[in-house]
Amino acid sequence: MKIAIVTFAIFLLAVVMSMIGRGGGNFYVPVLIAAGASMNMAATSAQLILMTTALVATFVFHRFKTVDWKLALVIDPPTDIMAFAGGYFGHYFAGGYLKFLFAVLLVIAAFLMLKPVKEHVNDDNRRFGYWNRSFGGYDYRVNLWMVIPITALVGFFAGMLGISGGSFKIPLMVLACGVPMKIAIGTSSAMVAVTALMGLTGHGIAGDFNPIWVVPLACMAGLGGLIGGKISVKTEPLRLKKIFAYTTLAAAVFMAVNSILTR
Repeated sequence: MKIAIVTFAIFLLAVVMSMIGRGGGNFYVPVLIAAGASMNMAATSAQLILMTTALVATFVFHRFKTVDWKLALVIDPPTDIMAFAGGYFGHYFAGGYLKFLFAVLLVIAAFLMLKPVKEHVNDDNRRFGYWNRSFGGYDYRVNLWMVIPITALVGFFAGMLGISGGSFKIPLMVLACGVPMKIAIGTSSAMVAVTALMGLTGHGIAGDFNPIWVVPLACMAGLGGLIGGKISVKTEPLRLKKIFAYTTLAAAVFMAVNSILTR
């Protein structure tokens, strides 16, 4: 009965998370912990679920031309490298501390999602470290000085904690780079899939992976990602921002309480 409930919860989360370009690790991890998994096992399992959900959703977004592959190829490699490191070294940290850190990051992510954003265009002032990019009928300017270090840091914690990094990458792309929300969601999905793969690899080398536990959940998450991606291209993502931010805060409270009770 517990497995059926967890599987259904993962499916629903995959649908919602893929709609807004986030893998959903900040929700998958609490669900898996509530089902009895350890923090390290939950983080590892969440990486495979994240990868499956994001990969399926990416195919849908690519079909509708909302994935800026060049942008992803520029800003994602630092995330992926650090996700591997985070996945490997996460094995050496106590689960209670990881849960508390996880909760803090969720609070930050929630407030970023609540922050009003303006989609703006680039200008003709070409400076080193600033990339004027045109894609899908939009113009935007990528501040590489800000984006690269932040995505690397996000990758480390994403790999360590089993989260997607989309919680931070989407606000970063929109706030710092002026990337339209529609493009940010599609591009984030592609980056989430690769980041999750690197985090999963790091955890797997550390010995935290249990395929019997997670493969059935990943399959249901893949179906959820397909459905969510199709809904997303027909829905205004901004309408989901407040709901998502509040549910992220709820997940943060759960993880903070759980970290205190399990110490």
